[in-house]
Amino acid sequence: MTTDPTRTAAATAGPGDSEISQPRWTHIALPSGDLDASIAFYTSMTPLVVVATREDPDGRNAWLSNPGQWETPFVLVLTAFNAAKGTQQGIMRPFAHIGIEVPQRADVDAIAAKARANGSLWWEPRDMPDPVGYICAVHDPDGNVVEFSHNQKVFATVRELWGPDRRGPGPTSGP
Repeated sequence: MTTDPTRTAAATAGPGDSEISQPRWTHIALPSGDLDASIAFYTSMTPLVVVATREDPDGRNAWLSNPGQWETPFVLVLTAFNAAKGTQQGIMRPFAHIGIEVPQRADVDAIAAKARANGSLWWEPRDMPDPVGYICAVHDPDGNVVEFSHNQKVFATVRELWGPDRRGPGPTSGP
């Protein structure tokens, strides 16, 4: 019998545990030409909050995450290099995107309305074939695309696979 070490580590980790026991996917980093505008966009259009900010002679950065996401931390790192200040730095378009799943279909419509009003709507809300669900997309100040979905089931699928009542797949080996 094999045990999924990811589930075991998450199940036994406590709030004081800051060491990782295995490799983890922890962040995605995007460049920004205007860090303050990017922070304002992500904290108003998504559920993300600022976790930390840093500055050095080359520029500034901010880490954003879901509030209270301590068991499996994942961070969006926005970095503004002084040399690129004031330029649009977006690299995720026209299809590459960050995905955020929302609990209600009406949430997608509300986000689209807000984005339409502030000029950041990229894809109008639409129903897509399973497993995509109901989606819309917005673009951040650098042009990066953020998709909002309802009924895409990414969250539920992973929870069903590795939740407390499941073992999930064992370790896999490459080709």
